[in-house]
Amino acid sequence: MKKILAKIDKPLLIIMILLSGIGLLMVFSSSSVAAILRYNKPTTYFFIKQLIFFIIAFIGGFIILNIPTKYYKKLSWLYIGVVIAALILLLGYGKITNHTQSWFYIPILGLSVQPSEFAKSAIIVFMAIFYNTLFKKKIDNIYIYLIPASIAVFMCILIIMQPDFGSAAILFAISFCIFISIPRIKSNLLKVLSLLSIGIVFFAILLLYSGAPILNSDQMSRFNFRNPCQRYTEETGYQVCNGFIAINNGGLFGVGIGKSTQKFLYLPESHTDFIFAILVEELGLITGVFVLCLYAIMLFRILLIAKNTKNLRNSILAYGTFWLFTFHIIINLSGMLALLPLTGVPLPLMSYGGSSTLNFVVMLFVVERIAYENNSD
Repeated sequence: MKKILAKIDKPLLIIMILLSGIGLLMVFSSSSVAAILRYNKPTTYFFIKQLIFFIIAFIGGFIILNIPTKYYKKLSWLYIGVVIAALILLLGYGKITNHTQSWFYIPILGLSVQPSEFAKSAIIVFMAIFYNTLFKKKIDNIYIYLIPASIAVFMCILIIMQPDFGSAAILFAISFCIFISIPRIKSNLLKVLSLLSIGIVFFAILLLYSGAPILNSDQMSRFNFRNPCQRYTEETGYQVCNGFIAINNGGLFGVGIGKSTQKFLYLPESHTDFIFAILVEELGLITGVFVLCLYAIMLFRILLIAKNTKNLRNSILAYGTFWLFTFHIIINLSGMLALLPLTGVPLPLMSYGGSSTLNFVVMLFVVERIAYENNSD
């Protein structure tokens, strides 16, 4: 382990630990009131659960550091198969929360699992292994390259049916960015985009004539996201406007840790979607900018590792992780600032959530494994 730790990207590891620590602090502060008043739980309820998630994630991460990425080939089909099966079963047996059927509840553990979060890492790993195999075998048949893209679209459809538009959008965006970066696809981009366009039009026609609703009324209302404080009586206006109030309350230096007023049920999702707003309210805009700088440095380090990879497999794994974090950060903060509709997308390493926390930490350790392999002879 010492040999591996000596060759991983230490700035990335330090930033991961810093963001995780700040996230735990803010989950404790932002959820303490809701835990008592809304859920009738102790003030530390969400903090303890999130701490357990982080401990499990870091233990799993250090195990991953010892597993060469070449062995992922044996697990990629199994991983994506299990995730697809879970997404299908979810439609019949999932737990409904906030108008979406996105979780499996495990009574024995008292935990909920969200398969759509793991779908994002599953498609990254699957595409990395699949395209690396095609590249090694020098396969030129462009239609074979469409297989992972087709699987990604199928997974997006299953997630939309929950309906979870945010996760579906991120999964599609990650898959698309990976797909168009493949050398064989780049050289045939016009042909591939034409095929994809035909497929999208065909799917849209089927959807139109099926009469099946894509989004429920609650999901549709989120597309009305502009001028939230003028729509204070509406759910989306109410949440975002109170997020604005939290940011305004914080000023440069904040009102002090634990002293937020907006977490007193004014922000219903203060420990998930709007945790950054509570952070700015309590610790100030300066701390908020500091956190954004940590994210920027983290993404830069991931890009450096991706550029130094020795094979297509590791390149896709690293770039896929980069897009995973980038889209989550952009969509979460844009929803909070009324630049995009609210979609319930968590802020990486900050928002409360077991599935997302496990997924983010594990994928960062996958990147660290790639950094080790880059630095090894």
